Amino acid sequence: MSQFIKFDRSTVTPEHERPKPERVIAGDPRFTTWLLETTPDDKTYAGYWAATAGTWRVSYDEWEYCTILEGHAIVTEDGQPPVTLKAGDHIVFRNGYQGQWQVIEPVLKTFVIILP
Repeated sequence: MSQFIKFDRSTVTPEHERPKPERVIAGDPRFTTWLLETTPDDKTYAGYWAATAGTWRVSYDEWEYCTILEGHAIVTEDGQPPVTLKAGDHIVFRNGYQGQWQVIEPVLKTFVIILP
């Protein structure tokens, strides 16, 4: 088995989901995830994630690095000013982040998640 992975979502079957109804603030956001890698200990994940327009609450219990490939979103950490995200932005969510995602134009991002 190779120790190298190229990000290519055509190689995996996408998974579809929605945020829990109690987390939705506005709209009808839907998510698609293309999971490319999961380590044997289930603590590290990598892949693509897409979201349609809407706003929902989030709470991160993991560390996540993302690159926004398409779209326009605003993330607002509780008690902090909103941050606008567009294609080309690179971001990190630290374990303990709480706030909201607001997708203005459908978003596509790559991600790497590491659980504590």
